Amino acid sequence: MSSPANFVNRLLPLLIGFLVVSAIYLYAFPQANVLYAGVVLLHAVAGVVASVLLLLWLVRSWRQGEPLVRVGILFLFLGAIPGLVLIYTGALRTQWTLVYVHIAVSFLGASLIAAARLMWLSRHAVIRVAAVFAVLAVLAPVARYLRETRWNQHGRIENPALPPVTMDGEGDGPTGPFFPSSAQVYGGGKIPSKFFMESDSCKRCHEDIYNQWNSSAHHFSSFNNQWYRKSIEYMQDTIGTKPSKWCGGCHDPAVLYAGKMDTPIKQIVHTPEAQAGLGCMMCHSIADVKSTMGQGDFYLEYPTLHELAASKNPVIRGLHDFMIKLNPEPHRRVFLKPFMKQQTAEFCSSCHKVHLDVPVNHYRWIRGFNEYDNWQASGVSGEGARSFYYPAKPQQCADCHMPLERSNDMGNVAGKVHSHRFPGANTALPTANEDDAQLKATEDFLTSGALTVDIFALSPASAPLKPGAIAQHELATTFAVGEEAEAKITPGSSSNVEAAPVTAPLNRVQPAIRRGDTVRVDVVVRTKRVGHFFPGGTVDAYDTWLELKGVDDKGQTIFWSGMVEDDGKGPVEKGAHFYRSLQVDAHGNPINKRNAWATRAVVYVRLIPPGAADTVHFRMKVPERTGSKITLTARLCYRKFAWWGTQFAFAGVREKGSDNARDNDRDGRQSKSGIAPGSDTPAAVTADYDDTKYSFTQSLHGVSAKSEKIPDLPIVTVAQNEVAVDILPANAPAPKPKTQLAKEDWQRWNDYGIGLLLQGDLKAAQAAFEKVTEVDPQNPDGWLNIGRAALQEGDLPRARTVLEKALALNPNLARTNFFYGSLMKFTGDYDQAASHFQIVLAQYPRDRVALNNLGRILFLQRKYTDAVKVLQQALAVDPEDLQAHYNLMLCYNGLGDEKMAKEHQARYLRFKADEASQAITGPYRQLNPEDNNERQSIHEHVSVPLPIVNNLPAKRLAARVTTNHVATDAFVRPAGQTPAAARTTAIPGAQR
Repeated sequence: MSSPANFVNRLLPLLIGFLVVSAIYLYAFPQANVLYAGVVLLHAVAGVVASVLLLLWLVRSWRQGEPLVRVGILFLFLGAIPGLVLIYTGALRTQWTLVYVHIAVSFLGASLIAAARLMWLSRHAVIRVAAVFAVLAVLAPVARYLRETRWNQHGRIENPALPPVTMDGEGDGPTGPFFPSSAQVYGGGKIPSKFFMESDSCKRCHEDIYNQWNSSAHHFSSFNNQWYRKSIEYMQDTIGTKPSKWCGGCHDPAVLYAGKMDTPIKQIVHTPEAQAGLGCMMCHSIADVKSTMGQGDFYLEYPTLHELAASKNPVIRGLHDFMIKLNPEPHRRVFLKPFMKQQTAEFCSSCHKVHLDVPVNHYRWIRGFNEYDNWQASGVSGEGARSFYYPAKPQQCADCHMPLERSNDMGNVAGKVHSHRFPGANTALPTANEDDAQLKATEDFLTSGALTVDIFALSPASAPLKPGAIAQHELATTFAVGEEAEAKITPGSSSNVEAAPVTAPLNRVQPAIRRGDTVRVDVVVRTKRVGHFFPGGTVDAYDTWLELKGVDDKGQTIFWSGMVEDDGKGPVEKGAHFYRSLQVDAHGNPINKRNAWATRAVVYVRLIPPGAADTVHFRMKVPERTGSKITLTARLCYRKFAWWGTQFAFAGVREKGSDNARDNDRDGRQSKSGIAPGSDTPAAVTADYDDTKYSFTQSLHGVSAKSEKIPDLPIVTVAQNEVAVDILPANAPAPKPKTQLAKEDWQRWNDYGIGLLLQGDLKAAQAAFEKVTEVDPQNPDGWLNIGRAALQEGDLPRARTVLEKALALNPNLARTNFFYGSLMKFTGDYDQAASHFQIVLAQYPRDRVALNNLGRILFLQRKYTDAVKVLQQALAVDPEDLQAHYNLMLCYNGLGDEKMAKEHQARYLRFKADEASQAITGPYRQLNPEDNNERQSIHEHVSVPLPIVNNLPAKRLAARVTTNHVATDAFVRPAGQTPAAARTTAIPGAQR
């Protein structure tokens, strides 16, 4: 045999052995380090050399080899072909079929060669081949487990058994570089700013995703966002730089994690790191999420090989990109952890759920905005047992906010990627950035049918409204509380008043009213495809309201609630029906400067839960000069920021002489005394309140927007509805209430009842739900919802009757079992109650309210140990669950465990609301009757003054409208004055 043939015969087995061993290592243990990268490169080089040698062997030695070896060599060569192709294309997701063909065919060939060499095992080739294949059959699932199963279990987001008793126990604590953010960095160090500023390096492989992100709200989350920038400048001017790190943990990674946020942002606002926003590396370098308590409660990891990706050296950069294409798995594992796909909502909760406490607000623990808990407890998540409606399948955040878009980016799945525009509701940023594509995507998202508006019913409005039931929540929160907690319902004086008959649905019954009559118009707003409260986010900052406008066939506007001043560019009239959280500081001034840290009390919170509805009441008087028909149009309107907030963010400045604190002490010490340093005069601005006056006269030079101007934010009509009402003469007989029932309208009646139920109008809610039972007696929802209302009202016999009807229709329906269990609990039948709650928890084991109810029942039965186990499950869902801590305190007292009882008592007291703070709202509500009206669970809205209603000249009417109804926030603008002109007017920043 020739010398080259001997060389091939000696080298080829070594190469095959290395390729087999390295293939097992590369498949089973992918990791981002130099060793793994070196093995990848050697495997590719060895594969190329082996391919050449295999071809030479096939050409020169085919006839000389034994049969198993010849077939094995042939399969190895065939397996090498896709391997060579993969070196060119990369082992991208689109090439995974080719990858597994390469692995399967190559291992088949290597197995046949190995079987040929195992002569000691058996003289029969079939036995040897079977033995080798048996070994492969064991190794394959083991390798699969090591590669996939173990990795998918890595880093699961789980809550601690107990949350910290103070904020000092969160994150790195008061001495940490990022505190009071809960964020931490592995190794305890800092991360260079440039790590968060090199998203363009991702663009080389993910251009579509980069372009989407480049327009997104995530990109403009930091000081390249004028609204956010102004709020932090104001915060740092008032209480210092350290509390602002509470915001920086999620908004300003390039500043905070590099240790630069101790410098007042005004000094560095135009530096690249301050303008970087949330780059790719911020979310994708989160290596572990510690809990669902939010507040940036995660660990960041600085990848050791990052410098290669961002290198300016084209050779190094090219080698890095080639290696990633050759084997993308280590790259994927660094930047796409399993929890990002499997626990998307828990991952997002790390920044989309917050709380404030003493290090931030110099006051106490308060829940801030919170998208996670209401999602988790709802039917949308598939984890809540008590929702009114459920989607066809559970949904997570990315299902709505990262929809699939077509893309050929590396990493695409079936030609699609999840959009990194993160479509939501932020129309302000694309307006300020003059980004038409992003604005259109946002408006399309808002108007995609996630909510509906239904002008549903009319009724006589002769009697004044009675106070309704009031829902009381014990948790300290500036946000709404939905199905994640149980409200204490105190029925109001209307509970014994029968519901007034209504005319409905208005689009079916051809309603009519007489001139001179006053009627109540009921409009239903329903959340259909919203996985959290509507609106979501920082709900103290938005303008979200329901407008109802009536225009007759003569073109006369006869009713208008929710009018916007200055032809739709100014403030919304104060008497509108708003969806927001209205908060006040210690002096009763509204929180209108994104200064949530100064919140001391909540005047009202009105949001719509997922899969629920709000029923809004309007009192409309029909003028004598009205035509023969009125067209009513209801619009659910949304403006990302309130008019006053935008003016303040771009041009707000304190009036000279209005700040008694003179040169403000910026370290927050003044907040303790409320006295200006070096003076006996009370400070005008402290950590607790801001009594200063503001004008909109600050220069626009250098604002964080594309143009140096105050943007006119669009008002988006999220949903609307229109109905026509016939007008009869004043002397005509009074129209009688009439209803038309159709099976397809059952949800409309149900929605109407849900809105009434949630505001505590229990009799009217039951009347609406009875219509559901009439149109579809086999639908358990009608009977169930009557039972819910009767249970809240305290009518236990009626609740039992209708809930038993619902159970008869569907004995396993979780929500029916929940409320029947609640009924049994009220009647003292604890065994029955427990059995029904166990039916609920068998289907929805993460429903906190069901867990708390079962735990409470076990406590009442003195089964303390069993109760503790159940209540600990509630804390596993939410470590800040107030009722779980309260009941655990009682249980441990019952067990004689004083230490654990005190642990839970401390946390109960931390999270419990400061009930005395509501006294702060009294003076504010006296000065602002419209907001006091909105605070009432059941209330009506009237029209702004209109010419046809008031018989006033146009000029005089305009003055009345402006003075009495429309001006909002900080001051009343003179009639006819535009927002621009008003910028020169001094206004009290704390008075509306």
